[in-house]
Amino acid sequence: MKHTISITVENRFGVLSRVVGLFSGRGFNIDSLSVGETIDPEISRITIVTRGDDRIIEQVTKQLHKLVDVIKVIDLTDLNFVDRELILIKVSAAEKAKAEILRINEIFRGKIVDVSPASYTFEVTGDEEKIEAFLKLVKPFGVKDVSRTGKVAISREM
Repeated sequence: MKHTISITVENRFGVLSRVVGLFSGRGFNIDSLSVGETIDPEISRITIVTRGDDRIIEQVTKQLHKLVDVIKVIDLTDLNFVDRELILIKVSAAEKAKAEILRINEIFRGKIVDVSPASYTFEVTGDEEKIEAFLKLVKPFGVKDVSRTGKVAISREM
């Protein structure tokens, strides 16, 4: 089962390396990872998506709590939270397919961030299902390149 883990850490040199090292050292795979400052520049939030049963995730969170620079660890999976991902995707744009590609982009409320005579580059944000659906629809036109941010997540207020 996929788990989304939010880790609040001190914004210091090497913290991300220690967090990632904990996962790799114990043989846990990271499906996606994103990190950025919070409203306090001294604090960063790391969002990690990983897979494992409840026992493995409990082991990971306990190990994360032991790291000196970790402030808070929350497994968001069973909580109410919002998540988004950003993708930049360069799609081949043959003359006869341009209108269809642009229509798909419009449906997904993507942004055109670059245009060349033979391709469009789109920016699309949304949850994983939306990103995967967009990829599936434009794939037949020829995807030249893809860059994804990984999931960012935050808990909802109740």
